[in-house]
Amino acid sequence: MTTQRTSGRRKQAMAAAAVVAALLTTAACGGGDGKDGDKGSTTGAAGFDAANNKVAQASLAKKGGTLRFGGAQDADSWDTTRGYYGFMWNFARYYSRQLVTNKPAPGKEGAQLTPDLATGLAKVTDGGKTYTYTLRDGATWEDGKPITSKDIKYGIERVWAQDVLSGGPVYLKDVLDPKGEYKGPYKDTSKDKLGLKAIQTPDDKTIVFKLPQANSDFEEMLALVSASPVRQDKDTKSKYGLHPFSSGPYKFESYSPGKDLTLVRNDQWKQASDPIRKAYPDKITITFFSDANQLDQRLINGDLDLDINQTGMSPQGRTTALKQHKANLDNPVSGYIRYAVFPQSVAPFNNVDCRKAVILGADHVSLQTARGGPVAGGDIGTNMLPPSVPGAEGQKYDPYELAGANKNGNVAKAKEALKACGKPNGFKTTIAVRNNKPVEVATAQSLQASLKKIGITAEIDQYDGSQTTGIIGSPANVKKKGYGIIIMGWGADFPSVQGFGLPLWNSKYILDSGNSNYALIKDKAIDGLFNNYVTTLDDAGKTKIATDINHKVMDGAYYLPFVFEKFINWRGDNLANVYTSDGYSGVYDFVNLGLKSTK
Repeated sequence: MTTQRTSGRRKQAMAAAAVVAALLTTAACGGGDGKDGDKGSTTGAAGFDAANNKVAQASLAKKGGTLRFGGAQDADSWDTTRGYYGFMWNFARYYSRQLVTNKPAPGKEGAQLTPDLATGLAKVTDGGKTYTYTLRDGATWEDGKPITSKDIKYGIERVWAQDVLSGGPVYLKDVLDPKGEYKGPYKDTSKDKLGLKAIQTPDDKTIVFKLPQANSDFEEMLALVSASPVRQDKDTKSKYGLHPFSSGPYKFESYSPGKDLTLVRNDQWKQASDPIRKAYPDKITITFFSDANQLDQRLINGDLDLDINQTGMSPQGRTTALKQHKANLDNPVSGYIRYAVFPQSVAPFNNVDCRKAVILGADHVSLQTARGGPVAGGDIGTNMLPPSVPGAEGQKYDPYELAGANKNGNVAKAKEALKACGKPNGFKTTIAVRNNKPVEVATAQSLQASLKKIGITAEIDQYDGSQTTGIIGSPANVKKKGYGIIIMGWGADFPSVQGFGLPLWNSKYILDSGNSNYALIKDKAIDGLFNNYVTTLDDAGKTKIATDINHKVMDGAYYLPFVFEKFINWRGDNLANVYTSDGYSGVYDFVNLGLKSTK
């Protein structure tokens, strides 16, 4: 999940020191002891952590009413091809369907795939290179016309139109057309604009994918909303995100970007054609706020049911909620890792021992506190594979003893590493951090303070957080600015080492702009392991390779992990059928939320 997917809230600009103070207060409020467990409350809330990997208020959902989301940030796009924010993928299933999708179930089960528009999971033949699906009966567009295999093919072909529809994931393009031969539907010279040879539609109910090379995660890619059908005659190209044409139980009624969005029932959708969606509410609204504190206050007041961004309450609201409304809160482990990364193009980070000096010298407890402490920040990160990805070992794998002997920073070991890298007296560098992320600025200040103790002087450069792609996503700019340390976060696009690590660690993914391999890792062993992974079809083999990749990444000391992130998320009193899902990075699965009272 690109960094964009992590950007849940635009918080007010505020002094980072004040943020740290607020975070420290929150950390002291407890909330993780579980002592008041699932007691619930007089207001009707289900209880602390009642929806964390389990279903809260399951049987109380009624048909009808208005489900009210709030957000401190609008989606990057509501176009199924272009959206890349995590909450957009989650919410888009109200108005879009896919051949397969994540199971509507809590915890790990929610990361499993299940049929949606298709009658079953893929029939896989030809050594993992051919995937065949049959479409189920009765699935229609919002005007009542049937959804066909050609609509699905066309929707996927739009991923190739990156010059018009940039922003979304491009896995399908890379896997189905690795040589980049197809030019996309807008430049397609064939009469029906369906010229991508890798997808065949022998009839309206059958779709066949022909992969040039097997990829063991291909079906995961088809579960992304970028594989949703789009009907050619309703494709408004770059304007499609303003009013997508619905294949799901809800359709757009109105949308004012940055202000509000309203979905109403799609009366042409049939429950019999859809095994996933219960479609409880009559209407679904989102109200966007420029101030995260105002959003949190509206949640606490009961004016809204939940936060669409799902990146946790901000310090002020969180402190109040933990003290007075704990029964409304869940504290899931997210699918994100927060970290510092060392671009090898900026000396002396081209030296592994100089990188190790920073990892060993950092005070990991202080960094955890800056992120929000054990409850709101997460467990100290000890490696780079998030807990939701098969092959992850959590804190059991701690090669630098970041949660152990070196948790407060080891000055002696760090100085040994500096000596080994030829910088016994330390060096100067610059930490790059987004200016619209106060928690990240606080993290940078924590790191700056601990590096000073080992002789490394770090300046902090706060750059425009809305311009990430061109600032830290440009290796030339990173080198020019001397950004030796970049603070960032990442979550999996789908729960596998490919869905998490490929854009970060594979040399093929080093780009001139929009780069995510910030460390500029060009390791033949890592690239080779990824090549083996995509052709390995058994789960045990894939898990083993994922573990091996993570070990190689940590051996190279390319990253300083901060936390396996946790959130404090609000669950309104009136919400029913609420649960967190590993399929959506540990946050609430929106698709079947309902209301207890529909008045």
